[in-house]
Amino acid sequence: MSVTTRSDRLLYEGADWEFGTLQRAYEAIERIALEELGLDVYPNQVEIVSSEQMLDAYSSIGMPLFYKHWSFGKHFARNEAYYRAGMQGLAYEMVINSNPCISYNMEENTATMQTLVIAHAAFGHNHFFKNNYLFRQWTDANGILDYLEFAKGFIASCEERYGEAEVERVLDAAHALMNQAVHRYPPKRPADLRSEERRAIERREHEQAIYNDLWRTLPAKEHAKEDTSREERRRALLQLPQENILYFLEKTAPRLQPWQREILRIVRQVAQYFYPQGQTKLMNEGCATYVHYRIMNRLYEQGSINEGALMEFLHSHTNVVFQPDFDDRRYSGINPYALGFAMMEDIARIVTQPTAEDSEWFPDIAGTGDEMAVLRDVWANYRDESFILQFLSPRLIRQFKLFEVTDDANEPNLRVDAIHDERGYKRIRKALARHYDIAWQSPDIQVVDVNLAGDRRLILHHRALNRVLLDENDARHVLQHLADLWGYDVLMKEVDPDTGSVMKEHAASPRPGILKPDVV
Repeated sequence: MSVTTRSDRLLYEGADWEFGTLQRAYEAIERIALEELGLDVYPNQVEIVSSEQMLDAYSSIGMPLFYKHWSFGKHFARNEAYYRAGMQGLAYEMVINSNPCISYNMEENTATMQTLVIAHAAFGHNHFFKNNYLFRQWTDANGILDYLEFAKGFIASCEERYGEAEVERVLDAAHALMNQAVHRYPPKRPADLRSEERRAIERREHEQAIYNDLWRTLPAKEHAKEDTSREERRRALLQLPQENILYFLEKTAPRLQPWQREILRIVRQVAQYFYPQGQTKLMNEGCATYVHYRIMNRLYEQGSINEGALMEFLHSHTNVVFQPDFDDRRYSGINPYALGFAMMEDIARIVTQPTAEDSEWFPDIAGTGDEMAVLRDVWANYRDESFILQFLSPRLIRQFKLFEVTDDANEPNLRVDAIHDERGYKRIRKALARHYDIAWQSPDIQVVDVNLAGDRRLILHHRALNRVLLDENDARHVLQHLADLWGYDVLMKEVDPDTGSVMKEHAASPRPGILKPDVV
């Protein structure tokens, strides 16, 4: 009779690993993730990369293929210099929201860390990408890799035809406006990047078919002065006000050539692809951290990893979820891993072992018994702001020692406005959620008017929330890029949203020679 010992069941022993080790670990993790946790994931593609390859992935915002731009090389040189000097570490992994879901694992990782990051990225992040409503509405995981390949080839062909300097100028300006290049409201249909690629090719073929050099010799028409009703109709046709500035330029800028409009479209699609990630950082990391915690502990319970591997995992996990106090020199804000993981654990506790306080604050989930069903629902249907508003518990507020402080410029002292009582819990939860609200993270700048038949000056408004103005230097540089793409003067007014009064104005004129005639 054969006897199976604990060592016979181990996936690995020690720090060394080979690809067979990773395969065994992946299969064991997959069984737990799918059968016990009920996760729903894209097929995985796990790649082992060197430190230099990881630095390269850093520079191209994590994408496996991307078009060329000088800023990516700048980021690579900076990160490499800090890394070689020991002033910056590298992530153990990086994961791409695509189908298949691509995970980059550092080759320097030990066997335990490889197991940990597979659980964290290939199953935790992967499940969140596939199921969260923001990613389902805004991103096309099936088409992103093909679209990036198209974008890389298109921009390379533009560099060959028009010169690297000309393409670089357009990309510089487009990148400067990336934060104002997203639609903030759900589209009528999900993103389909393969269709975008096909339509881009059709547009170029159509432009080549109808081109005739004689059209440019026709005299321009004189436009009569528009009346008020025509102005309103014009603004409606231009879809003003418009918050997606790159979209407006792509469709309306009078002097852009077709290839330049396509570049703006590419940059805009990339910005839109990353839009959900900025609104789900806390939840995404909390989900992945909770998943790897559950899986690694389950592997130990099954006898698949030994005590040494468990201690190595717990050491790394504890460092990841560490939250320095506000008066600690290491404090740099709330750690999304710490708060995200703590909230996931707290929800699981409320579902399985609620207190009377939990039952009062969370009657819909307290004591329901199936923590993974509740967590899967949470991961699918919330973003950071709404997640905190709904699920940050009084117990966790006490655990993190949270309180609300008001800093009023008109008062000499700070004022503590919310402490640990029923009214205070609600105010603290609301105040913290506001920090994750996209309206508070990004300035509200919109194109409000332009007269294409007149001086063609572009007018924008910045709705200065709480009367907070834009940085003077940043506003000047970004507005210059906007004027270069528009081809005419640009005026931006910073407006108090409560009174409508103009607090400050910024103006810019296009630099000569930025937009040049097309070459056929």
